[in-house]
Amino acid sequence: MHGIPRWVRQIRRWLPWVALLFVLVVIGYWVGPRLRPHQQEPPLPTLAPLPQHPRLRVEFNHSRESTYRDPYRGIYRYGYNLEDLIVSQIRSAQHSIDIAVQELNLPLIAQALVERRQAGIPVRFITENSYVRAWHQLTPEQVQALDERSRSKFEEYRNLVDLNRDGRFSPEEIATRDVYAVLERGNVPWLDDTADGSKGSGLMHHKFVVIDGQKVLTGSANFTLSDIHGDFDSPGSVGNANHLLLLDSPELARLYSDEFDLMWGDGPGGLPDSVFGVQKPKRPLETVYIADAIVGVHFSPTSRSLPYEATSNGIIAAALAQAQQRVDLALFVFTDQGIANQMKQLRRERNVEIRGVFDPGFAFRDYSRTLEMWGLLLPGENCTVDPARLPWTLPAQSVGVPNLARTDKLHHKFGIIDPGTANATVITGSHNWSVSANYTNDENLLIIRNGLVVDHFVREFERLIADARFGPSRRLQQRAEEAARLCPNPVPATASLPEPDLETVEAEIIEEIQESPPVLTPTTTPTQPAPRINVNTATAAELEQLPGIGPTVAQRIIEARPFTSLEDLQRVKGIGPTRIEQLRDRVTW
Repeated sequence: MHGIPRWVRQIRRWLPWVALLFVLVVIGYWVGPRLRPHQQEPPLPTLAPLPQHPRLRVEFNHSRESTYRDPYRGIYRYGYNLEDLIVSQIRSAQHSIDIAVQELNLPLIAQALVERRQAGIPVRFITENSYVRAWHQLTPEQVQALDERSRSKFEEYRNLVDLNRDGRFSPEEIATRDVYAVLERGNVPWLDDTADGSKGSGLMHHKFVVIDGQKVLTGSANFTLSDIHGDFDSPGSVGNANHLLLLDSPELARLYSDEFDLMWGDGPGGLPDSVFGVQKPKRPLETVYIADAIVGVHFSPTSRSLPYEATSNGIIAAALAQAQQRVDLALFVFTDQGIANQMKQLRRERNVEIRGVFDPGFAFRDYSRTLEMWGLLLPGENCTVDPARLPWTLPAQSVGVPNLARTDKLHHKFGIIDPGTANATVITGSHNWSVSANYTNDENLLIIRNGLVVDHFVREFERLIADARFGPSRRLQQRAEEAARLCPNPVPATASLPEPDLETVEAEIIEEIQESPPVLTPTTTPTQPAPRINVNTATAAELEQLPGIGPTVAQRIIEARPFTSLEDLQRVKGIGPTRIEQLRDRVTW
């Protein structure tokens, strides 16, 4: 021992303690709290939250007031977590839960319903039949045979349920992540719109929850990954632009409960006494007072035998008729003639400003009322035009499509009337401003007059319009110009154009800017191109016949004369490079 150096003996003495300390550090690293990579992300700057009405809360899933982490994809993003709002309200229930939603695929919501059911709370659930499918039972061959829309639904199901990504659905995965398996195991009673003995009536398009006969949660959002959080296969997706409202009012809850009871009948497995679609009795617009907020509520569909004024779209048109200054629109679909006529009248008689953002998948379609608002006319076969779809003589300059992630949609259905005034009003609900929503689908509509509530919708609208792209797409503008050359004298059609199947169109991903212009194949013999218009001598009325030139720009052209070249027209405010190209073959000087 005396031959061993002193420093070696010191190392031997402390070595066991050093080894023990090392082991403790390793254990602490693995089991103790530590920052995960996503916790090191810099916080997103947020806006100061607007004050909420004490009994009427509004939340938007793209809001810049808040941030959250997507519970399924782990993405840190802007917005209110609408699923968390739904789950928290379900868990707050003490007496009853009634939920009617077009589509549900979020496991956390299904699990919350089961928790309340197991706690002895009565739970009832209604959905649309076309979204109820045993996806996990499909064979690879059946998956390959699916149409595009069904394939996307299957992919969303697989991403949610196949947790270990092994390409199979284990019994454990199905039991915890397949919402209908979760509901079945939890003995939650549910039915769809075939419970009336039919194959399904229109769309069961509601999105509402009634809690304890006291509160109503409703809005534009389906309870799905794509409508609330975003698409799994698109990292940039943050969900379709949507909102939910939480209204604390037993009077309002009673109206929604009555609607639910009509559809529920005696429940699943009983008599086919459920009532969906047009089989429901006539229901008038009801008015409810929630503190200082005035809330009108109406349910669709309405029989075509009733006056238009008694329908949801007629009620929307009547509300818009009160506008004195401005109407702002954020709409998924807009096809209703009566509403379009009302806005045209507002512009003509009161000079009401009309602004709007519309989902790009619908805005550029032949049947969309945005075409009229842009002043476009697209004749059909034999150069016929629908007399109810004539273009506005004064095109709307602030109507366009928002800047969204590639796979996301603008799914809102709201309009704002005279924001910032004593009569500020918002129109919202599940109800698309379409013919099918009016006469076929199960829908709910809310018309709310309250400044605090309206302010939230104003902030969302301003966010959407801030970087919107205004006017028709290049492809659509070219189609209109080609149609004008081929059909210089269109004739009124004897029947209105039919509205398309909403579900079919919704499934398509529209990339209007990247599409090449289609070739028109008219049944009539093509005529010579329209004569060019001399911008130095034309009257205002003649100038207004040019693409994209309304009365205001026509007057500016007259005041800026003379012009010596096509490019010289860019001196006129409102005429840029894009408009120059549209005018190239239409003007002379």
